[in-house]
Amino acid sequence: MKKDKERRSSLGDRALLALWQARLDKAKTAYESVLARMDRRDAMYRGSREIDRGANSAFAGRVKKAGVTRNIVAEIIEAQVSSDIPSPKVAPRYRRDEARAALIENMLRGEIDRLPFETLNDQDERTTPIQGGDLFLVEWDSGAHTHTTAGGLSVTLIHPKQFIPQPGVSEIRDMDYCFLQLAQTKAYIRAKYGADVAGEGEERPESRAFDAETVDDVVTQNIAYFRGPSGGIGRVSWVNDVLLEYMEDYQARRVKRCVKCGQPMGDTCAYCGGRKYDETVDEGQTLEQDLPLGEGVLPALRMQEQVTLDDQGNALRESEAVRTVVPYYKPGVYPIVMRRNVSVFGQFLGDSDVDKIADQQNEINKIGTKISEKLMMGGSVVTLPQGKHIRRTDEEFKVLEIKDPAEKALVDVLTLQGDISKDMAYQESTYQAARNLIGVTDSFQGRRDTTATSGKAKEFAAAQAAGRLESKRTMKNAAYAELFHVMFKFMLAYADEPRPVVTRAADGGADYTVFDRWDFLEVDEAGEPYWNDEFLFSVDQTAPLAGNREGMWQETRMNLKEGCFGNPQELDTLILFWQKMDLLHYPGAKETLTQLEQRKAQAAPPQQNTPLGGMEGGNGHALSPL
Repeated sequence: MKKDKERRSSLGDRALLALWQARLDKAKTAYESVLARMDRRDAMYRGSREIDRGANSAFAGRVKKAGVTRNIVAEIIEAQVSSDIPSPKVAPRYRRDEARAALIENMLRGEIDRLPFETLNDQDERTTPIQGGDLFLVEWDSGAHTHTTAGGLSVTLIHPKQFIPQPGVSEIRDMDYCFLQLAQTKAYIRAKYGADVAGEGEERPESRAFDAETVDDVVTQNIAYFRGPSGGIGRVSWVNDVLLEYMEDYQARRVKRCVKCGQPMGDTCAYCGGRKYDETVDEGQTLEQDLPLGEGVLPALRMQEQVTLDDQGNALRESEAVRTVVPYYKPGVYPIVMRRNVSVFGQFLGDSDVDKIADQQNEINKIGTKISEKLMMGGSVVTLPQGKHIRRTDEEFKVLEIKDPAEKALVDVLTLQGDISKDMAYQESTYQAARNLIGVTDSFQGRRDTTATSGKAKEFAAAQAAGRLESKRTMKNAAYAELFHVMFKFMLAYADEPRPVVTRAADGGADYTVFDRWDFLEVDEAGEPYWNDEFLFSVDQTAPLAGNREGMWQETRMNLKEGCFGNPQELDTLILFWQKMDLLHYPGAKETLTQLEQRKAQAAPPQQNTPLGGMEGGNGHALSPL
């Protein structure tokens, strides 16, 4: 915080704000064409009726509205939506860290259950193929308190329209700075930053929603993350011309210290009663007592040797006991993780599915309108002799007066109907071309597929389509692996209290343990403490099958029939089978397992006590009753 103040005092709040506003304006100008395409993509997904006549048309530049549209963009996007949430997989770099890697996995699974990942995934599954990418923001929510813990992880979804990258840089980790533009209420800004923005207006309502209008109680908060001079991650935030915060290392621990006595304090200093404070960076925690570690003890007091020179230049060595200070862990990474749809060289966002099939959607809008006009403008025409009219009455039968049978031959009905067969064929071929571009087939959509004549053939066709979409799943897994890594770093940095973690025992029951960040503290050969964060993060590829309970039930039954658990007729085999079914939450499995265990206990032969005198090696025969 001292460096932050020095930076602000050297530039001044106004000059500092002007610097970052200029950077944001420059980045937005370079990104403006991408932002404009985002509006067009979203409009097409929602079923826009606009028809682009094309640059070679005589009516180029004029926009026509389609009378009817078939929204193939939404159809193809929705066909790819998956409700599967990737499950974390953590691998240690060293054998001694296997237990800690398993603990991280279970902790992350618990956080996935606690946070609204179902809602986040539902939005992400649509935004990513529409816009070519999506972003996750990881934060530490200091206000998330329970009775035993302070703070907790927070993961939110950031629309690409709310993110402005540094010009010319396509990877977030390589950027010197990047921007977020979020809609916040004025009451939220005042409560969190203590700034009064009641008189400020909403700068960018489109960051809140497409086609949004300005709202009086909402403002646009601009947040910039940047690489600080010391290598940490900095953050600066403002609303219009009001500077809210500036921190050159926002991930560092900060403590309020009394201006009078310099002691840590809350609202009021407990030592001198002072109320004024300065926020300073707290580099580490001083140990008051020895700290047990996995392979030893970190002493609270250490002997530190100091070397000085006397008047003759001789070295004098003195030792003194000093308190051990454990440095606080800092994540040291941007809190933003991006998921791309399909990677494109030199492009920040991935390839958009909407951009790929935009021409096909435009053609279908044209064809659909043409077919509708042909059908609506067609009809029936009655031919009558010249000068004759049908008597118009409400009667069932109409009367036409004629002179002779020759005039009757002139009475006829002509049906005028345009031929739409070629239009329908062209529309279908255009639709197939759009699906072929993305790789979606009838079998993948669950529709009737005449090319698949059997169940296996249909399954194979669906697998082929899934193979073409494998790249998108790989990018999703890569994004979640990075997200899990960042979540672990934030837990290691700020979870001061042990957090409950539930694991699955070998017998199918639940084991309860805790995630304690002190378990990751180690000491190097020089006796200096450091935090062990050397773990490899990926996604468990078997999680989709494990999450499909019905599929797992079927697999377990098949394993029972094939004898994988042993003889299906034996009681021990059935007990093992129902233990697995109980682990998979099969309805009634626990009751069935209990009955089988009771049956096994009843079938066990009773134990008989052997008379003392009948023991081999005894002193004689069994004692006879008197």
